[in-house]
Amino acid sequence: MEPPRTAPRTGTDPAAQPRPAGSRLIGQLASFGLVGGLAFIVDLVVYNTVRATVLQDSPIWSKVVSVAVATAFAWLGNRYLTFRRDRSPHAVREGILFAVVNVVGLLIAAGCLFVSHYVLGFTSQLADNISGNGVGLVLGTAFRFAAYRWLVFSPRSRTLRLPHPARRTVRPDTGGPS
Repeated sequence: MEPPRTAPRTGTDPAAQPRPAGSRLIGQLASFGLVGGLAFIVDLVVYNTVRATVLQDSPIWSKVVSVAVATAFAWLGNRYLTFRRDRSPHAVREGILFAVVNVVGLLIAAGCLFVSHYVLGFTSQLADNISGNGVGLVLGTAFRFAAYRWLVFSPRSRTLRLPHPARRTVRPDTGGPS
């Protein structure tokens, strides 16, 4: 037995209406904040663990390791939660852009840590955390959200067609490959 057919939705049903752009942006900011908050905890725990154990005399490399781990976490969270509607079917291209954006974000955080630790001489672990995980985090986060939204997970990237190596164009005048 076939289920009863329902009438098509009309334009008056609020559930059928697209979300306003501002509402969508707020939703993205909220889930980006959640993913970012969790990634921050991952970054903080890994940084302090690595700095206290295997890289005791290297705050910069400790930060590199912690950001790499937190980036993998953030990739999954942003791809499958924050920007799930805008992610590209070209995951490799998107992953490369995501990595490039995060390298820049890493350079922002590491630059803040470098200036604090080596230029200003604030060498305590607290000072390193404030500069790398405080100031660097705020600046890097603002950069990342903008780059994710308008570059990595841009709605344009869903329709971007990459050339397929086996695909050949056929010239209309001769019917042969061009």
